[in-house]
Amino acid sequence: MKVAAAMSDSPKNHLILASTSPYRRELLQRLGIPFEVISPNVDETPLPGESTVALALRLAQAKAAAVAKDYPHAWVIGSDQVANFCGAAIGKPGNFERAMAQLQLMRGATVIFQTALCLMHGAAETTINIPTEVRFRNLPDEALEAYLLTEQPYDCAGSAKSEGLGISLLEQVKSDDPTALIGLPLIALSGLLRAAGFAIPPKPTN
Repeated sequence: MKVAAAMSDSPKNHLILASTSPYRRELLQRLGIPFEVISPNVDETPLPGESTVALALRLAQAKAAAVAKDYPHAWVIGSDQVANFCGAAIGKPGNFERAMAQLQLMRGATVIFQTALCLMHGAAETTINIPTEVRFRNLPDEALEAYLLTEQPYDCAGSAKSEGLGISLLEQVKSDDPTALIGLPLIALSGLLRAAGFAIPPKPTN
């Protein structure tokens, strides 16, 4: 268990991010509210015939549920992202060779990043999906290799960090929420948390 910020004294404001992603933790910190980070330990294997949207939604809900069962009074955030290329899921590459193959496959093409979000509190939950349409530039292998060796985005679906140098690989991005592409849709999440009673931005302490 990792504590990302000092927890509130009020149980009703106990917020947990069910994730192992440092990118989602950094994004949630932007909202300035206390939260805890707990690994959900969920099998992310796609089901036979499962669409990328269905996979992202199922995993976001499963991550939240895995943590919520032990913390029934907390508000738990689950999120998952699946890259859709021509109907097929593009996952995290894990190493240089697979990342290079992904970027070669996607150059000059449009990829839809499905970013699902689940906010769970006891038996109540809200689960939504925020799609982001990304068009990759048609770049030569030398440019792709230089990018991978510089940023090493091997833990990112699609092999490019849009919040970093990876933005140079992209020609166009279309989304209702720019943070969805990074991994956690803060526009949608802010609305859900406000409806749940969280103060965003938080009130000053002095």
